[in-house]
Order: sequence, then C-alpha cells, then structure tokens
Amino acid sequence: MLTAPLLAMAIALAPAPELKSIDTILGKGATATKGDVVTVNYRGNLLDGTVFDETKGKPPFSFVLGKGEVIKGWDEGVVGMKVGGKRVLSLPPEFGYGDQAVGPIPAKSTLIFEVELLRVDRQGAQPMIEIEELAPGTGDGAKAGDTLEVHYTGTFVNGQKFDSSRDRNQTFKVVLGKTGIIKGFELGLTGMKEGGRRKVTIPYALAYGEEGRPPVIPPRSALVFDLEVVKITKG
Repeated sequence: MLTAPLLAMAIALAPAPELKSIDTILGKGATATKGDVVTVNYRGNLLDGTVFDETKGKPPFSFVLGKGEVIKGWDEGVVGMKVGGKRVLSLPPEFGYGDQAVGPIPAKSTLIFEVELLRVDRQGAQPMIEIEELAPGTGDGAKAGDTLEVHYTGTFVNGQKFDSSRDRNQTFKVVLGKTGIIKGFELGLTGMKEGGRRKVTIPYALAYGEEGRPPVIPPRSALVFDLEVVKITKG
C-alpha cells in the first residue's frame, strides 16, 4: 500500500491540471458542507517532499468552508469529508497560490496536503456543549452562587494543551454566575458534585468566539476541558 506522501505524488503527476483527492480514512462523523466552520489538522508539502506548514505541535486550524478564507483547493477539496476522516489533496498552482511565491512556497507550485477533519460546526446551529462524565462525585450539584475550587486541563480538539491548573498545582476558584469565565466552562461546571470529573467539549461560540484570544487561542477554536471539582462551598 502506498503511504500518503507517495499516494499524493502519484495523483499529482497524473494527467490533467486539476484538483485531485484520495481519502485514506473515511470518517464516520458529520459531513463538511459549504458554510460550515470546519476544524482540521494538516500537513503541507511540495512535490520534492519539503514540508512548508503543518499543525503538528500546534492548535488545529478552523475556517468557514467555501467562503474564500483559504486557497481554492481547500474550499473545494475539504467538501464532503466526514469527521474522523483523512484526505490527501493534490493542488495544481491554479488551486493554490498560482504565479505568486508565498514564504517557502515557490511560484507555480503544486501543493500536497494531508488533511484530517476534526470537527464541523453547522452554520446557524444552536451551540451546545458536550459532556462526558468521568466520575460522579458526591453531594449536591453545583448551582449559581456556589463557590467551586476546580482543577482543569484545557486542550484543543487535536489534543494540544494550552493551559492547566494541575501544572501550577493550584486550584481555580469560580463563583458560578459571577466569575467572568467563558460560557461553556460555566455550563460544564453547573451540576457537578464535589469530587466529580467531566470532559467538556465547548464549541467556539461558547468559548472565545470568532476572534479567539490571541496569541494562545486562535479564531473559532472549540475547546476541551477536563474538569475536576475539588471543593464546593454553597452560596
């Protein structure tokens, strides 16, 4: 079986200067359609194998599909992917940067991308957090006015960590309904019990929104928090 780079080389050298793609893994989640906000991992290289950009060790990349925020080859090549899927794209210059040189990319370059679709946020859909209970805890559930001492680890949807109270060995104090935290974080803590743990996935609309929080949180970033309630003081 051809590896993804060799597969990309083969389709890049095939006749006809057009966008070519091959799915190396078929996803099973939501399908990416134009107008959706899609979040991806990717690796881009030239035909000689030179890697010019990738998300390895970085946050994933999010953009509105089909709106011209990215090169033409991405706007067309990511359509139809399913979450969890991986696709190799071979983009002739007309679908990349054309006659323009961009950084390490020479003019008139054919570009090879390995793309993994991590998440799809539907245009106009009501944003909702996703909760996975890891440990139930005991006592009454936390509600507005309660003071919580919390440990958390925050990652992007590709697993890249951006913050953790555990690394500082210091809990984070939250007064539900009063402390200025992102909406999804507060929703995730609501109802938790002392000693409980949750994994909470927060859509960008309930996190830092369209703009993100540079330089740490890129625009339209969905966030994942591992939450542990160490102590609850009732309000």
